[in-house]
Amino acid sequence: MANKILISVVMPAHNAESFIAQAIESMLQQTFSEFELIIIDDCSNDKTGQIAWSYAKKDSRIRVYRNKKNLNIAGTLNRGIKLSKADFIARMDADDISSPERLKIQYKLLSKRKKLAIVGANMEIIDENDQKISKRDYPTKSADLKRVMFKYSPFAHPVVMFKKSAVLEFGGYDEEKVPCEDIDLWFKLGSKYNFASIDKYLLGYRVLPDSLSKYDLKYLEKLGFSIKLNAIKKHGYTPRVYDVVYNLAQFVTLWMPAKSRIAIFDFFRSRGII
Repeated sequence: MANKILISVVMPAHNAESFIAQAIESMLQQTFSEFELIIIDDCSNDKTGQIAWSYAKKDSRIRVYRNKKNLNIAGTLNRGIKLSKADFIARMDADDISSPERLKIQYKLLSKRKKLAIVGANMEIIDENDQKISKRDYPTKSADLKRVMFKYSPFAHPVVMFKKSAVLEFGGYDEEKVPCEDIDLWFKLGSKYNFASIDKYLLGYRVLPDSLSKYDLKYLEKLGFSIKLNAIKKHGYTPRVYDVVYNLAQFVTLWMPAKSRIAIFDFFRSRGII
């Protein structure tokens, strides 16, 4: 008798032939086995799809799809959520590596609390050679996670697990908010549900040399500001004075190179200053 599917892991994939095998293997090595892995090839022009299909032929828990047109991350995730069989959705990127205990730990917490909609975790940042660059920690309690939302995302998007019913209640990911579709969704979920994060490193998050060049920095900042304003107007959030000052400071440093801004951000954040 087949195991009941309790978790649907949704993995968008675009030109990820170099790392997707590692990402899939990290799922197959999970200590929690009652899951399905939905891989959606977002119009790759390399061997991403072929590699994914080779795994699907060997493991019936893996289902592979290909978008007819490029949907980007939000559209691909929405499709994956619709295709999922479980109410617990785990995010996974095609170039990252999940800890073997990840699904088990997150499911245990998320399934116990009715008002909890999403659970994250800490992550280690790795390069293209799997070498550890740095670490990123997150608050664990709901109030603390919500308190940082006007400064930075309370979750690392690729390592979250959430309840599908709660996300669909808010219409899923807003495809007009890419690449800030995650923080937009967190603000919506936080207006009604609780947050949590695991104080363990459950993901190796891969940063590649061209990771910063895909989007215009000023566009990202303006989009982020509009999402925060929308959270205040429509979802009842009230930023602290410190949050307002922080966002003003963030805005006036837009002239700095992206790598420099991120380095400064990581420096202050790793020391608990922000």
